[in-house]
Amino acid sequence: MSASCQHHHHDDGHGHGPASADPRYRRILWVALIVNAGMFLLEIGAGLQSGSASLLADAIDFLGDAANYALSLWVLSMALAWRARAALVKGVSMLAFGVAVVARVAWGAWQGVPPEPLTMGGVGLLALAANLGVAVLLYAYRDGDANMRSVWLCTRNDALGNMAVMVAALGVFGTGTAWPDLAVAAIMAGLAISGGWSVIRQARLELATGAHASNGAH
Repeated sequence: MSASCQHHHHDDGHGHGPASADPRYRRILWVALIVNAGMFLLEIGAGLQSGSASLLADAIDFLGDAANYALSLWVLSMALAWRARAALVKGVSMLAFGVAVVARVAWGAWQGVPPEPLTMGGVGLLALAANLGVAVLLYAYRDGDANMRSVWLCTRNDALGNMAVMVAALGVFGTGTAWPDLAVAAIMAGLAISGGWSVIRQARLELATGAHASNGAH
């Protein structure tokens, strides 16, 4: 595994690069899609039951990631320009997720009702295990094109978010207030906004490079 993580993937701009043709990467995306869809269903229920803003935020993130993995599978064998366009859509969705979480944090601060910490901690631990497993599978592909980078960033951010949810659960348990949960939800919003902007920048660069190469060919 450590050797394969040193490889950098190059593409010829027509969807025939080593990474896009790798059947193992396609299988990994299917695993990630199934895991994220299942965790969305679990976390949305747990978030509603416990009243946790960070669990609800994480559930919405799992749903977005499941859609992103499905989109990645659809464009995987297409030309680089199409994969860059898909990454652009995903980057925008990550930004939108961040804005939505900020709104949820504001609403939670106004309500001021603390969530149930035991449910938060237990579900957060299960979600962390799921995301770490997917992250290990995707690690070797983290330096691919914008589409691959967006997949890696989503998974990395999810794992960080899960750890933060467990910290928030401890904070809620210790203080009896909603503020640790709201603080973690705000951090997750920052990760989504930062990651989304990074993906958008790389996708726009790849689109511009592809357009320049196309014009040069003529």
